[in-house]
Amino acid sequence: MADTHHIKFEPVDIEMEVGEDETILDAAFRQGVHLMHGCREGRCSACKSFMLDGDVQMDDYSTFACNEAEEAEGYVLLCRSYAYSDCEIELLNFDEEELLGGAPIQDVRTRVTAIEPMTKDIVSLRLDVVKPETFEFKPGQYVDLSVPGTDQTRSFSIATTQSTPDKLEFLIKKYPGGLFAGMLEDGPTGISPGDEIMVNGPYGSCTLRTGHVLPIICIGGGAGMAPLLSLLRHVSETGLNRPVRFYYGARTAADLFRIDEILALGEKLDDFEFIACLSESASDAPESFRVEEGNVTDIVNDAEQDLARTEVYFCGPPPMVDAALALAEQHSVPRDQIFYDKFTSPAFD
Repeated sequence: MADTHHIKFEPVDIEMEVGEDETILDAAFRQGVHLMHGCREGRCSACKSFMLDGDVQMDDYSTFACNEAEEAEGYVLLCRSYAYSDCEIELLNFDEEELLGGAPIQDVRTRVTAIEPMTKDIVSLRLDVVKPETFEFKPGQYVDLSVPGTDQTRSFSIATTQSTPDKLEFLIKKYPGGLFAGMLEDGPTGISPGDEIMVNGPYGSCTLRTGHVLPIICIGGGAGMAPLLSLLRHVSETGLNRPVRFYYGARTAADLFRIDEILALGEKLDDFEFIACLSESASDAPESFRVEEGNVTDIVNDAEQDLARTEVYFCGPPPMVDAALALAEQHSVPRDQIFYDKFTSPAFD
């Protein structure tokens, strides 16, 4: 049995135990402590913290998330850190509302009910929750889906809300050679209605905070539609009285989907606008909603001059997320007004 050590977090005065065979982030999840996190693969820096005292070792990680100079100074990524002594750690990014109030991590057995193409390369995967009977999560969060027949998982954002806790939907981008996405094609090795898939989660910090009043700016692209659709569904269901702007980036109008639902949800809000941002051609776009030609982050930059006085939620391919982060920094958006989950390969396939 692995040795255990005592972890104390500052400045939040939270303490917990961690085994030497688990990362500090996983130990926190196990004990109901929801630390800030994103990719959980050492690539996004969301869980970066500072060692005040103690001995940890980090598994492989991206120097983009924590460079050598930062590591030498004492910075660590909690998703890659194993404790080998009692530790005192300063949390650099945390949300007091989330720390002890997040949904518990669960292993959930689900059954496939439908696989439906949305565009030429995005598929809707719908699951019924089998055991336990319902699954608790917050709009905007993601889960790990087990890849049938393997010991691997893939991370996908949930598009549904707690209004249907026994049903889940995922919008999945099909990449050439993708392990999970390849199983969504017709064929003898494919996933079919009736098949069971294990789900682990929820994870992620791209969720609405109660009591906040700032306007909401959603920036999405590709399968990044899923968590933003979940947020919009939640806002519409709860009657949240906040202005919402939804910018969605695609190549052409043929790559747009779920637009009728988005517009219907927006009609229930006092102040809502959907903007399709088409990078290649806007000539064949419908006239029932606003369409701009160009990259989504460039269009947001031109349209939202007061971005620092909003809350920004974004999800999409890594290059889009990087561009959105740069945009938020350019506009001096405070860090606690930026919410995103950045998936990295192979989590996108």
